[in-house]
Amino acid sequence: MSAPQPAVMIGGTVDVAANSAFDEARLRAYLAGRIPAFSGPMRVQKFEGGQSNPTFLLSTPDARYVLRRKPAGVLLKSAHAVDREYRVTRALFEAGLPVAEPLVLCEDDDVIGTMFYVMRHVPGRSFWDPRMPGLDPAERAAIYDSANETLARLHLVDYAALGLSDYGRPGNYFARQISRWTRQYEASRTRDIPEMERLIAWLPGAVPETGDRTTIIHGDYSFHNLLVHPTEPKVSAVIDWELSTLGDPLGDLTYHMMEWSRPDGVDVRGTLQGADLGALGIPTALEYARSYCERTGFGGDPTHPFYRAFNLFRVAAILQGIAGRARDGVQTGANAEEIILRVEPLARAAWIAAQEAGAS
Repeated sequence: MSAPQPAVMIGGTVDVAANSAFDEARLRAYLAGRIPAFSGPMRVQKFEGGQSNPTFLLSTPDARYVLRRKPAGVLLKSAHAVDREYRVTRALFEAGLPVAEPLVLCEDDDVIGTMFYVMRHVPGRSFWDPRMPGLDPAERAAIYDSANETLARLHLVDYAALGLSDYGRPGNYFARQISRWTRQYEASRTRDIPEMERLIAWLPGAVPETGDRTTIIHGDYSFHNLLVHPTEPKVSAVIDWELSTLGDPLGDLTYHMMEWSRPDGVDVRGTLQGADLGALGIPTALEYARSYCERTGFGGDPTHPFYRAFNLFRVAAILQGIAGRARDGVQTGANAEEIILRVEPLARAAWIAAQEAGAS
């Protein structure tokens, strides 16, 4: 199947639709008592896209803020944990990492209907297409290097010193992730996909040995979750921490490196496959992995096909969760049906990668 032409950048806002609306006056009154210098009037807009935690732009005469909330309806266990997002970004902000400053967490469903948190708005560019059309090669090279440096910096943070020792379970990251996404896939199943069944059987015994290494990981580290400075080629903030946990940093790196290996036609973000990387100013996957390993001192082979199989499987399971929510009448984005159609091609691509890694 062919994917729609990816947008150059994302992050636009639209008026809040009726099915996403909440009591704005009540929210304004709540925030006025908890965020210093907050005062109305307040305009609320919804960021386009977003299949998980709906995200809104709050504009006042003096400042702009971003609100992330749990969606309404019956939710999968452990999903949409905006309180976890608040906790980790609070710790990372105080440690000087490039994240938006979280300001207030509201666990009272009576305010807008579900739990939410509010952070300061960080202006920036969010690239959907990894080829970053319209930039010159030097700017692309600098942005890729900044993304690499930012990820390495995150993985070198002493999470225990930040009070995050209980943020996840150390060790056995890939085994735990395979188990988690297998459960989500099965809980959200809408049709039988033979390749997913083969992957579920093969992945647990195929994890490469990398040692017992644990760091904070973002869980969805991709250019669409990086805010690049409006005029400078550097990362200003990493956003959307819903899937963050403690785990093997190669999980983050190899997911991010899907930009180079993602099959054509399975993701609207496109792919670097077939691109003239030298002309674009973009490093090869091997060069990018080497830069990361030099910065962190970590070993392992991020280009091993197991990681492609794992990450494609993981994305397929995540999207299957969206299919399940659509089935159950809980749909937080306008393009859920289009996303459902991508699960099977992702599963097929994951099984091809698994076969490259020795599966049969």
